[in-house]
This record gives sequence, C-alpha cells and structure tokens, in this order.
Amino acid sequence: MSPRPFRRFRFALALVLGLASLAAAPPLSPAARALVDRAFTDLDPARPVVDIHVHALGLGQDGDGTFVNPEKLSFRHPAKRLGTNLYLKATGVKGLDHFDRDYLAILAARARAFPRPVRIHLLAMDRAYRADGTPDPVRTEFHVPNAYVLDAAAAYPDVFVPVASIHPARKDAIQELEACATKGVRLLKWLPNTQAIDPADPRYNAFYRRMKELGVVLLTHAGEEKAVAVKGAQALGNPLRLRRPLDLGVTVVVAHCASLGRNEDLDHPGKTVSNFDLFLRLMDEPRYQGRLYGDLSAITQVNRLPRPLQTLLARDLDDRLLNGSDYPLPGVNLVVWTRRLVEMKLITPAERRALNELWRANPLLFDFVLKRTLRDPRTGRRFAPGVFQRDPAALSG
Repeated sequence: MSPRPFRRFRFALALVLGLASLAAAPPLSPAARALVDRAFTDLDPARPVVDIHVHALGLGQDGDGTFVNPEKLSFRHPAKRLGTNLYLKATGVKGLDHFDRDYLAILAARARAFPRPVRIHLLAMDRAYRADGTPDPVRTEFHVPNAYVLDAAAAYPDVFVPVASIHPARKDAIQELEACATKGVRLLKWLPNTQAIDPADPRYNAFYRRMKELGVVLLTHAGEEKAVAVKGAQALGNPLRLRRPLDLGVTVVVAHCASLGRNEDLDHPGKTVSNFDLFLRLMDEPRYQGRLYGDLSAITQVNRLPRPLQTLLARDLDDRLLNGSDYPLPGVNLVVWTRRLVEMKLITPAERRALNELWRANPLLFDFVLKRTLRDPRTGRRFAPGVFQRDPAALSG
C-alpha cells in the first residue's frame, strides 16, 4: 500500500475510534440544547459555519513529518512539559502512541457533532528560519508540514480545509506557495514571534506580490505570543509591521485581533501602546478597508479580558471579523473563565451553566456557542451571523 492511501486508512480507522469516544458522552440537558439551537437560528442554512483558526498538532510517531521540540515533553523542562500536557489533555486524545491520528479523528468527530456543517481551517506550521534561508532548529517549537494538512483535508473533505504555512525566508518560498495554491490552498498562516518572521522586511516583497497574484490571504498572529515560546521576538508581533503586505495588496487577517500585550508605536517612536490599539488604528485607516480583517480566536480567554472583547462587541466591525476558535485551546480549563464573563454581564448565570455543560461535552462547539451568546450589556448587541460564516478565500479579490 502506498504511503498516502495508508495514511488515509489510518485516518479512517481513527475516525471510528473518535466517534465511539464521543458517543459515550451523556446527552445535553434541555437548557444546553436550547442554547445550541439559538446559536444556529439566524445563520444562513445554505452556508456552513466557518472556523478559520484550528491548529493541526502532531508528535510525529507515525512518520507523518510532524515535530515537537523534545524540550516540550521532557521531564528536564517541567514548565514546558506541564504546558504541553495541558494542551494535549484538551484534545481529548487518550494516550500518545498514535496521537496525530487520534487528534484528527476526535477533532473531525467534534466538528461533525455540530447541528450544521462546519468547515475547519486546519493550520500548518512552518519551521523557524534564519535570515540566510536555512532552518533554525533551536527556535522551532513545533512543525506541521503543508503536506500533512493537505492529506488531512483529503481524508476528511467534508470537514477540513488546508491552511499552509510558508516562511518567506525559505529559498523555495515562492515555489512552495505556488505548489500549495495549485492544490487549492487560499490561506497562509504565520506566527512571526515564534517563526522569526518580520512582516515589514522588504526582502519579502516578491513573496507578497505573488500572494496577491494567486489570491492567497495571510492569516497572521499579531500581539504578544504566550502559548508558544518566543525568544526575544515579541516585537515581530507588532500590528504596524503588517503595513508592508497590506500596501503591496495582500489581504491580511490578524489573528486574535492583536488582543494581547504592548509594542512600540512605530508611528511615534519611543512610545509604547497596546497591540490591540495598534490593530484598531490600522482598521481605521481607509486605505485598508476591504483588505484588513481580524479573527475572534482567543478573544474570550481570561488573559485578554476585558477591553478587546468589550470593544469588539460595542463597535460595528462585524463585516471585517471572522470566526476562529484557536482549538484546542478552548479545551484548556484554565483559559476561558465563564464566571468572569458573567461578572462582565456578557452572559447570564443560566447561560453559564449551559455553556459549562457544553464545554464538558464538546469544547469546539462550546467556543462557537459562547461567541454566538455574548452580548454587549448596554445595547444587547451580539456578533452578527455573517462573522461565523465568512469564508477567508472570498476576501481576496
């Protein structure tokens, strides 16, 4: 059997195992079911729910090319191991012998448990690279090859959409971009702080121009990075550094709406400003209308509250927002505090009880229903239905 069909066989086998594990979960209470039903009532029934920010994870035991820095699983680095264990537990995978296979199966099963079809954009993660275009293994925390997410999407075509990750310093960056675009990829993911990518570097101009020509949208982290180790490179998450790709015509989606940390105000050197305010400044610039967007991934996490979420609910930016879960992070018990959301009057105590029940059953569905339930306590405004069905591939003209 050739490697690719064999991988698909393993994916199919794992799907059966994942569905069996979900089938053991107790049925939802009437209150939780009613909250789920309400979350879907005003969506367009002809279009799927879209989640543009779901991480592919892999430990590489099955020879699929995925990689995690050994320090993240080493007893010699207890803090890193503890963080990794929290993320692994959040996936619902039992045991690590075939983690990669089981992760995809359980993720697909959780997506298929939605009352309506959902399109999960599965993110690759390129290595860190040095300025000379050679890989930097010391800075590389984890690696998910583009081939891996393409295979996953082929194995689960009703659920997964492949998202490539290509470091622009690679010697073959443009060739890899073209190869992925030929296979239908229309979204490219970066985590500059970790991958050592400076979005403002003029050496990447040709890469940006080719992205625009191919209609590939850039989904890039901005703001401070906490989930993955960063070695003195938080400045690369400055939203203002995204002006270069924007000015060259690339459509950019800013992950998390840059809702964490502070950076230098490059328009006023020497001054430090919150990354979220720098993101809003870009959003307010007329020249970026129709080219700059934000995603809602991680926006409900307790370390980002309260202002970014309150601001996004209060302002009318819905035509420039996209839904993202940052899965598997919603499954980490320490990340989203529904009690804090009640204190902020964004949800009610009764909604909190139903949401907590939903979290125990399906963290992916929980994240979606939570964001559909949130409301501005002063106006009652919620995020518009279109936010949750916006296809990033349609953003680039």
